[in-house]
Amino acid sequence: MPFPKGKKPTVTVGSKIPKLCATKTENQEEGPQVKRSSSPPHGAPKKRTAFIDITNAHKVQISLPGKKREPGKSAGKKTSSTSVSLKKQANLKKSSSVSSEGTTAEKEKTAVEERPCEEAAQTDVAAPVEELVAPTSTAACEVPAHLQRQQIPEEFDIDSENSEDSYMCPEYAKDIFDYLKEREEKFVLCNYMPKQPSLNPEMRAILIDWLVEVQENFELYHETLYLAVKMTDHYLSQTPVHREMLQLVGSTAMLIASKFEERSPPCVDDFLYICDDAYKREELISMEASILQTLSFDINIPIPYRFLRRYAKCVSAGMDTLTLARYYCEMSLMEMDLVQERGSLLASACLLMALVSKELGGWSPILQFHSGYQASDLAPVVKRLYVMLLAPPDDKLRAIRNKYSHKVFFEVASLPLVNIDILEKVLLQ
Repeated sequence: MPFPKGKKPTVTVGSKIPKLCATKTENQEEGPQVKRSSSPPHGAPKKRTAFIDITNAHKVQISLPGKKREPGKSAGKKTSSTSVSLKKQANLKKSSSVSSEGTTAEKEKTAVEERPCEEAAQTDVAAPVEELVAPTSTAACEVPAHLQRQQIPEEFDIDSENSEDSYMCPEYAKDIFDYLKEREEKFVLCNYMPKQPSLNPEMRAILIDWLVEVQENFELYHETLYLAVKMTDHYLSQTPVHREMLQLVGSTAMLIASKFEERSPPCVDDFLYICDDAYKREELISMEASILQTLSFDINIPIPYRFLRRYAKCVSAGMDTLTLARYYCEMSLMEMDLVQERGSLLASACLLMALVSKELGGWSPILQFHSGYQASDLAPVVKRLYVMLLAPPDDKLRAIRNKYSHKVFFEVASLPLVNIDILEKVLLQ
């Protein structure tokens, strides 16, 4: 099934949003007080007072419980609001001068007399502060076991160096990847091709080879590519698809992954263009709804690319070593036999092969601590990866090899494979 290639269409930039102009309201003076306009400016949020509005505090009459308001007095109080406010200011000045001249004993006496009876009674019988504060027991301060943070040994700590970088989340990095590793169990796949009478592994490999070209043409993140492949596999494992609709499934999965991962994802028309207008807009939108409903809108699927970058950081691997591991990992996307492998295990196997190829050692204790895998756990996946890379390249599936043959990717696709005897010796350690 050939897939057409297309260039990225031109994206039009939207017009700038005009600035909102606030409408000025003229203040009207009324004696010494300034009266504000009752109507808010255009576009301003509606006022919401908490207890009283401090801007109109001199106009608010507070009714005390048990005290009835006498009829006819409210109008008089309203008109004399200016004089009442002046009296309050005079009383405040007078009380402040008296309190500054009085002694400490007089202050305490006045404070007790002005308080309500209940508060005064509590003050009289109050015990010293030392007696009120109960001694905290050690048992009460202990954190429950399920809430205690894992203590990372100093020799395995790879996040403290980023303590000042909030974007790296150094306090929670280990917890985040442990959570992703646990979440993998929810997304374990099996060989679903027997459920697809119209498809075969070769068709799936051609689709993924085309998706790699789409990722390059649109300059999308690698996370977007991996997530699109994962969503495609999960959708095909539950829904029979005709071969003519396979490209629609892959392009729609890439659209959803772009919305999830990208800052500026391509639009629907871009994906219709790269499909050479083989599908209509309504079909793509309908397929998007079908994929999301089939996956129960849970598309935060752990992908091997994230684990690969994390584990490469554990051994301070260089960019050339990480790129070689990324090449192995991206080649594994086309293999139907590796669909059932967990992302963390696949990433570990790819990194181990890259480390041995670069003569940087084997599976070190720090990698065992952060990945949770021993070298023996990686042996079956490493051997399948080796057989895959040893096979002669298919002329129809050249996108990944051409991509990693570029100087930007250190031309890692042209590097020779490590000797199988050396690889097996490392796996036995």
